[in-house]
Amino acid sequence: MSRVTLAQWQMLAAVIDHGGFARAAEAIHKSPSTLNHAVHKIEEQLGVQVLEPVGRQVRLTEAGEMLLRRARQLIESAVALEDVAERLAEGLEAEVVLAVDQIFPPDALAHALETFSAAFPHVRVQLHETVLNGGVEMLYDGRADLVVSGLAAQGFLGEPLVTVNFIAVAHPSHALQRLERELDLRDLEQHRQLVVRDSALRQSMDSGWLKAEQRWTVSHLSTSVGMLERGLGFAWVPETLIRDALDEGRLTPLPLSAGGIREAPMQLIYRDRDRAGPATRAMANALMTAVKTCCPKHDHSILSNGEAKNMRLSID
Repeated sequence: MSRVTLAQWQMLAAVIDHGGFARAAEAIHKSPSTLNHAVHKIEEQLGVQVLEPVGRQVRLTEAGEMLLRRARQLIESAVALEDVAERLAEGLEAEVVLAVDQIFPPDALAHALETFSAAFPHVRVQLHETVLNGGVEMLYDGRADLVVSGLAAQGFLGEPLVTVNFIAVAHPSHALQRLERELDLRDLEQHRQLVVRDSALRQSMDSGWLKAEQRWTVSHLSTSVGMLERGLGFAWVPETLIRDALDEGRLTPLPLSAGGIREAPMQLIYRDRDRAGPATRAMANALMTAVKTCCPKHDHSILSNGEAKNMRLSID
């Protein structure tokens, strides 16, 4: 059992913060004698002098400075603990489990998490980066409070969130780029396609595979992008993940006669909207707001008008 109480440390801190016993007593509504007794009790119980007189004032001793520095950590932790308890009493969840498809714009996700953290610093977040049916499966299993997915979930109603554009790309020196003409499906089938594996355990699916003779399947979009930049294949990739690579010429859109750009509407799905706690609802609002902030409606494609015309692509 601690010999010094938290209240005694708080009174010592008040004496230092307010420049003396009289001002501290007025600020925290205690008598000067109560504060004086608390400080002497600390010194008596620890066998260490924490304050020393300087004229009519007092100041911390070297030992007192070190002890109070550590004590402030205890005080802050106690305040945080009480805050968590109050929020739990109000129905605040201790944790929010969020499943987000990897194609969701990373800037928007980071913005949402930052906003949420500022408002709910003590609520834990479990973020699952899923692919295809992975998030929907977590929803069915009751393992996620919120899911951001490009796929519909049977028995659940989702809210439109954002439309992600996929662009067919390859390294500038890839064999498909060297053909220097419009490409069609027959051209693609002769080359290696990079595909991201469905993260679902029971209901996995193939999506976007063109039955190419060669296929490499990876688990994360960032792995696919890294391989693309090394010229190891072609793939459709969310444009938000490859803006820099396109701007710097590390990747180039494939000049397809059709299908060079694909749209994936994403939606936000609650596991149970009626039973969602305040933290879950706040996370949902943060995601909606982040999309409006980071994904302007008119920012449909990073391709210039000239490139789009040359590729004979349109987004209808």
